Amino acid sequence: MKRISFAKYHGTGNDFILIDNRETGNMLSTEAVRKLCHRRFGIGADGLMLLNSKDGYDFEMIYYNADGREGSLCGNGGRCIVAFAHRLGIVKQDARFLAVDGEHIAKVINLSGNQVLVKLKLNDVDNIEIKPDYFFLDTGSPHYVTFVGDVDRLDVYNEGKKIRYHQIFAPGGTNVNFVEIFENHIFVRTYERGVEDETYSCGTGIVASAIATALKTRADVRFYNIRALGGELKVYFKKRDDAFRDIWLEGPAVCVFNGEIEI
Repeated sequence: MKRISFAKYHGTGNDFILIDNRETGNMLSTEAVRKLCHRRFGIGADGLMLLNSKDGYDFEMIYYNADGREGSLCGNGGRCIVAFAHRLGIVKQDARFLAVDGEHIAKVINLSGNQVLVKLKLNDVDNIEIKPDYFFLDTGSPHYVTFVGDVDRLDVYNEGKKIRYHQIFAPGGTNVNFVEIFENHIFVRTYERGVEDETYSCGTGIVASAIATALKTRADVRFYNIRALGGELKVYFKKRDDAFRDIWLEGPAVCVFNGEIEI
């Protein structure tokens, strides 16, 4: 058994365990990550991140889903690890870090108590599949986006699970987003692979939903206000034909508590 220090963060209800791994160099097994993320027998989280040293960058982000497996990009996780790095004194206002899908930059916009407002830049998005009843695109993670009415009444778990495991998305599967368009915002609910349940918010899903909304409505906009179960975010972008550049995800990242645990 060894004792590790951690911080618990959330980005609009999407919660994470964060470990400063620069000196300790922890290597966590799938079983250990799964146990730490378990909401009954561990700390409880949608995912776990290691903050590693990386030459040429402020840090490296290693992300694990709650199922214990290393995941694709997590947008809210990216914002939370920047807030964590800011709290550790690694970065001030601007951050440059390496994630599984390459380099990212971020900005700490505002600090208020345990909450930091963070703006994260995502990679460009193109090669979007536009189908009659859904959009499929990769915003660092694969996302299926469909538009519905009364999204607040939808059985996201069961409907999302059917699509997540559908054979056309095999073998990796997909995240599934259900979107309702309102006059001044969109409301997004997401079934997230790796968590295998609905999460309170999914950063890359929020971005995918904003992009799909821009394509569906053909509106001449540069940003969207987004509502998720866990709070509000903004997505900014530049649209050129059906390609999207200069994509940013903005929202709060909150330090819930710090602690130590034996694994």
